[in-house]
Amino acid sequence: MSLRVYNTMSGKKEEFKPLVPGKVGMYVCGVTVYDYCHIGHARANIVFDIIYRYLQFAGYETTYVRNYTDVDDKIINRANERNISSHDLAEEFIVAFDEDMASLGLVRPTHEPRATDYIPQIIAITEKLIANGMAYEASGDVYYSVDKFPNYLQLSKRNMEEMQAGARVAPGELKQNPMDFALWKAAKPGEPSWQSPWGEGRPGWHIECSAMSSSLLGDSFDIHGGGRDLIFPHHENEIAQSEGASGKTFVKYWLHNGFVNVDQEKMSKSLGNFFTIRDILKTYDAEVVRFFILSAHYRSPIDFSDQNLTEAQSGLKRFYEAFEAAAAAITGIDLTGVSSDEGAKVEEKFVAAMGDDFNTALAIAHLFDGVRTINRLVSTKKFRKKTDLVAQVADLQQTIYRLGEVIGLFRSEPTAWLEKVKLTGLAKLSITADEIEAMIAQRLQARQEKDFARSDEIRSDLESKGILLLDSRDGTNWRLV
Repeated sequence: MSLRVYNTMSGKKEEFKPLVPGKVGMYVCGVTVYDYCHIGHARANIVFDIIYRYLQFAGYETTYVRNYTDVDDKIINRANERNISSHDLAEEFIVAFDEDMASLGLVRPTHEPRATDYIPQIIAITEKLIANGMAYEASGDVYYSVDKFPNYLQLSKRNMEEMQAGARVAPGELKQNPMDFALWKAAKPGEPSWQSPWGEGRPGWHIECSAMSSSLLGDSFDIHGGGRDLIFPHHENEIAQSEGASGKTFVKYWLHNGFVNVDQEKMSKSLGNFFTIRDILKTYDAEVVRFFILSAHYRSPIDFSDQNLTEAQSGLKRFYEAFEAAAAAITGIDLTGVSSDEGAKVEEKFVAAMGDDFNTALAIAHLFDGVRTINRLVSTKKFRKKTDLVAQVADLQQTIYRLGEVIGLFRSEPTAWLEKVKLTGLAKLSITADEIEAMIAQRLQARQEKDFARSDEIRSDLESKGILLLDSRDGTNWRLV
């Protein structure tokens, strides 16, 4: 399978050729564990979950590393506010993160390292940078000297002179250049610390990822990912310190997902538009959230809103309704010796879309084409007597399920999922399921009495309340409009 990816470093799509044929090493920056995850975390982690899944589907033996930053100013401050240890706070939110990612249907990475487990490796890289003349010690702190790395800002394409003009040295810092960044921080009272050649202290943020990635994937590896907000300074600094220590190209392909806005505004607690994953899942099914995120290309910005989530739910609902209809239509039919290539046609288009920089939006559109074909075939007169059509439906259904697994969709039994969504949606309306059933019974009685005007009136009344009636030989069912 051919694959092209957009490399932030080069600013263009490139043919994907891993360093070792058939094998891929991928590192994705994880969360700083001091609070519950929000919709931005959901997007980043779903995006790289899909990339991991697709690489495996494409036949690559993939080692996926996603870290936890479990020592940081934010963790220390929050722990002090709650009068607990930084370790206990980090542990609490690592558990919460794992629960949130499981609820969104993410596959566990190959490795999930914690920064505090890599203190010896962090110290070793820092010592090497000092020995190479790339870093310097100042009163127990150790700083990276950006002047010593000619390719600094190559990833973010920023201008060094402009950056230096706006940079400031904080009180107590002994930087030689305001752009220099901390590799090691001298201990302060009440903070967690470890012994080092420069005294008691703790690692800076950026050096953690260099230590964890090089320990688990080597000095050079294939893919490094994260949100666009990490390009500068985090990923820029990772490159400088990793290449300054090893002398090798750190990463071959840099992949970054786009931002999440809320109702077309930047998400912010101060604006009151900040939503945790747990908040969202109280109202929307986890698979709807995933479908919403995959309905846009991963590099594009995405707008989180009730309207867009509702539209995503409607789109996913069309898949499950088609699966339910297909299952009912083909049940009990013997297809021995009957074949179809309808699924292969859909798969070919799906693979082409995903092979073009993981274009999930287009891939889902091709799956929708398969759903439209299922609905058209199932509605054909005397469908069950036409084994070639039945075979096409069975083939399409199986193919869409299988390809859905590649992007983490269609994990539920159709009837159960549709019922769950129906009842959840009903809670937002001014009518109960019992009231709907009572009106259906009244309509049935009106039809038996040939009072068709009353029957139509009841149907219209329910439709105005957001309820659509579905008549069949087995009776009348209902669903939300």
